[in-house]
Amino acid sequence: MSKAPMNINFMAARKPLGVLSLALVVISVALLLTRGLNLGLDFTGGTTVVVKSPVDVELSQAREDLAQAGFGDAVVQHYGSPKEVNIRVAPKDDVDADKVGHNVFNVLKEHNADLELLKVEFVGPQVGDELRDESGTAMLLALGLMMVYVWFRFSNKFGVATVLALFHDVIIVLGLFSLVQWPFDLTVLAAVLALIGYSLNDSIVVADRIREDFRNSRQTDPVAIINGAVNQTLTRTINTSVTTLLVLVALYFFGGEVMRAFSEALLVGVAVGTYSSIYVVTNILFMMKVSKEDFMIPEPEEVDEMP
Repeated sequence: MSKAPMNINFMAARKPLGVLSLALVVISVALLLTRGLNLGLDFTGGTTVVVKSPVDVELSQAREDLAQAGFGDAVVQHYGSPKEVNIRVAPKDDVDADKVGHNVFNVLKEHNADLELLKVEFVGPQVGDELRDESGTAMLLALGLMMVYVWFRFSNKFGVATVLALFHDVIIVLGLFSLVQWPFDLTVLAAVLALIGYSLNDSIVVADRIREDFRNSRQTDPVAIINGAVNQTLTRTINTSVTTLLVLVALYFFGGEVMRAFSEALLVGVAVGTYSSIYVVTNILFMMKVSKEDFMIPEPEEVDEMP
């Protein structure tokens, strides 16, 4: 006995959710223009200090000691093992850059006399500016290449809907980082680039099924055709999203501070990308008045025979 196909009326909520998506994009753009992103040391420059202890280092105690010494914005992470610690400090106008690393080391050594200084590196603001510009170029290049791919894959309204859904996902994720002021560094940028690929793939799967159903279905109502297509791809969408989220949740809780920002960005991105592949793509298609006529093969024109 065959299993009856799912028939969830996704399109019943498309209009209010379309308004919600538009509002979120506008708010995200406003946040990016007014608050901006909390750029990490990769982009702003700063000092990196690596220390080693004969015993495990408690990160909470190290952060507390540094905060009391005026380094409250320091990023403290384990570096390969619990006995090694990486500390990143933003540039300070009132402290010589050459002394920041040794000042940080001296603060930590007060509670651990056997602490050993392994490395001190300083990244100047100029290098940070170059990284910021190059990373922005990398993101734009990735978006551009994706648009080229979509142009060859969908040369009509579906291509426009897929690309706009992609921009929707990236803008909302960046807007959230601007709202809560999570640090935005190269790790988060890598997550955003991964999100671009994930979101595009998910949108293409849904759009491809919708296109095929418009071509092959006997239905003439676009709402019924799109609802059927979304229901057909729902199992695949849920399986992909859930398995990806399980990995990201594991990274969030067990990946340490290094993977925390990466997993945060992708946790939000996967949720937004899954939503947009259903509602943003379809809403844009309805705005462009998609219909079966878009897929009709034009009949060849008759040529008058010469007398």
